[in-house]
Formats: sequence, structure tokens, C-alpha cells
Amino acid sequence: MELDFERCYRAVDSRDQRFDGWFYTGVTSTGIYCRPSCPAMTPKRRNVRFFPSSAAAQRAGLRACRRCRPDASPGSPQWDVRADVVGRAMRLIADGVVDRDGVPGLAARLGYTERHLHRMLRAELGAGPLALARAQRAQTARTLIETTGLGLAEIAFAAGFGSVRQFNDTVRAVYGAPPSQLRSGNGTAVGGAGTLTLRLAYRPPLHAAVLLDFLARRTLPGVDEVVDGAYRRGLRLPHGPGEATLTPTVGYVAATLRLTDVRDLAPAVARCRRLFDLDADPVAVDQTLAADPALAAMVAAEPGVRVPRAVDGFEMAVRAIATQQVSLASARTTLTHLLAHTSTVDQEVLVSENASGRRKVLDQREGSRGGALHGFATAEEVLGVADSGFRMPVGRRETIRAVARAVAAGELDLESGGDREETVRRLTAIPGIGAWTAGYLAMRALGDPDTFLPTDLALRRGAAALGLTDNPKTLDEYAVRWRPWRSYAVIRLWRSA
Repeated sequence: MELDFERCYRAVDSRDQRFDGWFYTGVTSTGIYCRPSCPAMTPKRRNVRFFPSSAAAQRAGLRACRRCRPDASPGSPQWDVRADVVGRAMRLIADGVVDRDGVPGLAARLGYTERHLHRMLRAELGAGPLALARAQRAQTARTLIETTGLGLAEIAFAAGFGSVRQFNDTVRAVYGAPPSQLRSGNGTAVGGAGTLTLRLAYRPPLHAAVLLDFLARRTLPGVDEVVDGAYRRGLRLPHGPGEATLTPTVGYVAATLRLTDVRDLAPAVARCRRLFDLDADPVAVDQTLAADPALAAMVAAEPGVRVPRAVDGFEMAVRAIATQQVSLASARTTLTHLLAHTSTVDQEVLVSENASGRRKVLDQREGSRGGALHGFATAEEVLGVADSGFRMPVGRRETIRAVARAVAAGELDLESGGDREETVRRLTAIPGIGAWTAGYLAMRALGDPDTFLPTDLALRRGAAALGLTDNPKTLDEYAVRWRPWRSYAVIRLWRSA
């Protein structure tokens, strides 16, 4: 990644927070690297180097600034946006693939040799996959040190280090202090065993009300809920189930994570960040959309609107198919009925028999607040549901089963690290999945920031409300001016509807 020295130095001199995560500032005279917004005195030009990643700065022998904590800054928006191999690799590394499967596993997921993958990452980021994963392990270790009462040896292995010595050496190199010193003066988080409280940074502005309203309209009993300004949901993580409570506040999102295994900290954080679109660059998005007079007033009134994404690609696929040609309320009832026939959620919470003997779905949003939540059903669990568990047309039911079979067989990758073009191609080859469903999944499951849904009824109504055409073909042509942020335009048009 090319970094223009003058532009980067101006950002550092003005302490511009918008560039946090885009690049890192290395100060050779002190041996420290910082965020662009670090409040410390601006270093002299001759002592400054700029790096595209914290791993590259660490590889150059620099340690993280203890004042601005550059390792905890928002992730670079380009990895959230880019659909190429490097962007996919960064999303998979953030999800802990290297820690679980090693570099061979990462290369296999991407379809490249280890050597070629290493070459591409070094060219773009100044560090290979092991160095990038090492930087993430260091941040995970620091979070565990500061927010839990776990012993340091336990933390070493939970963070993904192969030995306590490697853990000690890495923490000293990255933070310039031994692990025990990082813990000094820090209390442990309030909560039971396996509970961690941390802050998820983002680039302001963040319109939390729009984000929570979108998710609240789509909650499923026993899976997720919005309570008192916080979003709670169950998670399926590599080492066991978990639960996240995300509360947006000024400057960060407060996250309380309940994990079965602390090794799942990095994947849980990555999925929560992805869900709330916290690595986006809202200023860049809003500038592009506000350039259109039709959207300018809306952008000014609601700056920082994000695209709510997904923690589980298969879940999003089932939700999208169930929502085809029906209202959100109807889809919610159908999905709740389906979950009642899997082992995901206690059936007594979701269904009962009414006086006439017909099954009735219960809305437990009020009564179940604060109760245990579970991740959505897996592809294997959905395949095990009998026909009676699908309260939907036969064609839609078979489409869900076809997707479940493809996911279970490893033929379809619906996570953010998948190849977007290939995934859309495979999706549209499945009977019952058209352009709308594939586009919806590209936007929410795969994280494509530039997807448009011209045939969507609500989107067309929103366009008409803003004085735009509601003809799908004409509207699709008009939307070219919103590139590369058409997914964000979709959310705003839905709002206007």
C-alpha cells in the first residue's frame, strides 16, 4: 500500500482521528509507533516513518505507544471494503484463522500457495501472515491481561501463543513492558467466569439509533434482542457458544462478551466489529452521498449511518430467503417457528399450543429480556428439521435446504472472508435465489459496501419519497453516482421509506 509522506504527515500534525487505522506513525528517535491522532508532540519529519499496519511497525523494531494505544485503533477501512485476496486475508486473520489453522489453513481458504500469499501481504502491508497474526495475538493478550483475572500462563495460550516464553518476548517487544507490568493498576472486569468487558473503537460519527432500530426490527426470540439502548445476541464461536452485549456510546462501543473459551476473544471481537460496521470510514461515505442533492438533507440530519452486517453468514442467508416477498413481521414468525424445531433454542420459550391445538409463536421480547441467548441454527441443524418445521412455501423451504447442504459440504462460503464474486455466482445458481437475495447477502453477509438492490420494493418507495424515479432500471443507472458506497445508500433509502 502506497503511503504519501506529505499527506500522512499533515494528518499527524493535525491529529486527525479519521486516519486512525489507515496507517501508523513510527518515530525512529523514540522507537515508538502511534496512531495519527496521538496527542503527543508532533515528531520531526526526519524521525518519522509511516507503516500500513501495526505488524509492519513492530517488524521494524518499534513498540506500541502506551498513550494512544495504536493497536486498539479501528481497523483499516480498506480491508473492510476490498474484495481482493489481501482484503479477504485480513478479515480471516482478524477472525483467528491463522491461530486455529496456521498459515497453511489461511492459504487453503484463499486458494493460494503459502509463498504467494506471503509475497502479496508483504507487498501490501509490509508484513507476512505470521507477523500480522502475532500483532493480533499481542492485542488479545493485552485485553486479557487488563480485563480478566486469568493467570499469565493461561493468557499466553488463550491468546494463541505457543509458549509462555514466546508470550513474554512478544509482549515485551510490542509494548516495551513485561506482562505483569501491564496488569499493574488495572482491575479485572465485573462479571462471572468467562466474562470480558472492553471498548470497541470506531471512527466518528456513528448513528447508533439507526443501527439499533434496524436490528430491533429483525430480532428473533432467544437469538438476539435490543434492550435499553444495547444490542444482545448469541454467538457461535470456534471453541463454543458465546454471547455479546454491545452498547454504543461516545467514542466507542462498550462490549461485554461471555465466552465459553477465552481463545474465542479475537473471533468474537471481529464479528462484533463486523456486525456494527465499526471499521467503516463514515466521513468518506457521507461526503459521496451528500454530493447528491436528493440525499444531502438526509445525510446532514443523520450522519454516520452504518450498514448492519452479520456474525453468521448462513443465518443471514436463511433470514434473506425467509423474507422474500413477505413482511418483516411475517418472516420473523416463520423463522421463530423454524428455530423451535432445532436444538438452538428451548422450544418452551418459543412455542405453545393454543386452545384450538394450533401452534402459536410467542413474542417473548419483554419476558425474556436479560435471559440466555443462543447462536442461530447451524446448516446441519436446519437440514435435520422436518417439513412441518418450515412454515413457508415449498419452494422457499427447498431453497433454504439447498443453501444448507452447500454450506455443510463446504461448497458455499458465506462469511466475510469469502470470494464475493464467486459466492454470488454460486448463490444465483441455486433455484430460488435471484439477484435481490444474492445482493442482500453480498451487502450484509459478505460486507460488500457497493451493492445496490434496484428491484427492492421498500427501496423504490424510499427513492420516490425523495423525488427520485422508482423504475428499477432507471434507478440502478442513477445509483452509479453513489459508488463505491451504494450499500449505504440502500440503508438510507430504506430509512426514507
